[in-house]
Amino acid sequence: MDKTNIIGFDFGTTNSLIAGVRGHKAITFLDDGLPIPSVVCYEGARKISGRDAKDRLVHAGLGIQGNIVRSPKMLLGRDSVFVNGVERNPIDIVADVVRHVVDVARANPDFGSVRGAVVTIPVDMDGGRRRALRESFRRANLRIVQFVHEPLAALYGLLRTRGLSAMARRYEGKLVLVFDWGGGTLDLTLCRLTSGMAVQLMNDGTEEVGGDVFDETVLNHVLRKCSNSHGLDDGRDAQPGAKARLLDRCERAKIDLSSRTDVEIYVPDFFRGFEENDVNYVLNRGELEDVVVPLLDKGFGSITNIMETAGFSPEQVALCVATGGMSNMPAVRRRLHELFGPERVEIPDGTATLIAEGAAWAASDRIGLHLAKNVELLLARNSYLPLVKARTAMPKEGETLKRPFHLYCTDPRDGVAKFQICSPQRIGPVPPNAPRAILDTGTVAVDRKAPPFRERLELDVRIDEDLILSAHARSLVAMGEDRQEIHGLEFGMVFRTDPSPNVPEKPEPVRSEQIAPGSLSVRANVSNQENKRLIPGEFLCTLPPHIFNDTVHRFSSEQDAERLYYEPCAYCKRASNDPLCRCDSTAHA
Repeated sequence: MDKTNIIGFDFGTTNSLIAGVRGHKAITFLDDGLPIPSVVCYEGARKISGRDAKDRLVHAGLGIQGNIVRSPKMLLGRDSVFVNGVERNPIDIVADVVRHVVDVARANPDFGSVRGAVVTIPVDMDGGRRRALRESFRRANLRIVQFVHEPLAALYGLLRTRGLSAMARRYEGKLVLVFDWGGGTLDLTLCRLTSGMAVQLMNDGTEEVGGDVFDETVLNHVLRKCSNSHGLDDGRDAQPGAKARLLDRCERAKIDLSSRTDVEIYVPDFFRGFEENDVNYVLNRGELEDVVVPLLDKGFGSITNIMETAGFSPEQVALCVATGGMSNMPAVRRRLHELFGPERVEIPDGTATLIAEGAAWAASDRIGLHLAKNVELLLARNSYLPLVKARTAMPKEGETLKRPFHLYCTDPRDGVAKFQICSPQRIGPVPPNAPRAILDTGTVAVDRKAPPFRERLELDVRIDEDLILSAHARSLVAMGEDRQEIHGLEFGMVFRTDPSPNVPEKPEPVRSEQIAPGSLSVRANVSNQENKRLIPGEFLCTLPPHIFNDTVHRFSSEQDAERLYYEPCAYCKRASNDPLCRCDSTAHA
């Protein structure tokens, strides 16, 4: 094992894998040549994990089935669950699976001693579940050094295997779509390779088209065909454990049909109380593809949707990297070739192991995560203050990134200061008119009678080891406070050492007028500087000049327009935008 003693751990929805780097090669620790099922079975005080537990499954699907839990990762975030009538903590259930995966890996003489892991996670796993997953690993006596999104780990594994420098030159500035279509989920990441960094532009994921759903669909099809051939209805009872055996045969048939044209599915003694009680069916590849067409349509709908949402077409994607077991299905490959063209589709030989190997390479190369896009605060006059800049290194285990900001309230009339946290929709330099996506909005009580800039505001921004951004805002006069948590940040991996951009002590705001369509914008009333031009014109005209050591207020063009817009009409006393006001200046000239 590499001297770092940090492994890559792909804790998957249906299967899990551990990989490590030895010399210049990534080694994956399999269970008799296969990934390790993320399944645990409880029989009294006895715990059965992995393949032995999976063999006891009766139905496809995730979650709790009697005394068996398939993919306990999906249960994280709950306080407790009941497994066969026994209350259990999901954190402990996950820890049982983690221990088993580590034990299987330790049986390999190349495993060696390990002190931590880079752990891959789905793109839609929120911060609370990430915290719980970290605790599960702690209880299994394995530290999580860093989290990495599964598609991002797969991309790094491919880049590392094919040569970082060559791949970086080839795809510099280009779009790369990575998806992991596994047994439980379809995870998608749209990336761009730029300046030695693979940066996430947008993430998406769904649990509706995982490989286990395909297996269940095939099972139902085979069972209906066999029942009809015997003159039975679909509800005919099966022998105990027979459905589990049929489900296993259907999964194997799906895999075998990637390289064969037809397979025999045979389960003896399946039906209960019937003389011809065997299931014996020959399934061919064309029939399989016809059966799963709705699932394929839904999966590829997610693939096209992420590109459309990000504003790109398939023709703009320079490389599509497909990982996960479902990528081996000929119908999936064919549709990818139709969508992107064969020359732009990359389906590595080890699709099932690439994510774990990518995490292992990231651990060996000491590659951490960096923030993909600025996190910003909307200021008065629609400017943006960078809170955490793009390319900032993200915290690893035991670390916290902290940023304090000292602000002012420019307009306290409604008694609240608005803290709207945003992020540019695109990566790279942020032009003045770049549209922003709203991440969260908070409000803090302030003294509504205070003059502008009298109410001081403090904003503490933190990002912790679980990649959760926390913002704590408070007012120093009214003593109001609010807290926000943002879990869905996007990241990048720097695979070439470049100098990090200097972050000034007082970041200068970037002026912009753009908010992403569909976002709720507020009239910001916070500022990082005392500047009279930031006060709304209709408010400034009500304030005595001596507050700002003036003899007379001088209005900017924006403030003067605001004052005139909100000031009542001198003739009818209606608001200037009231359609009943017809007292324009020309009528009374």
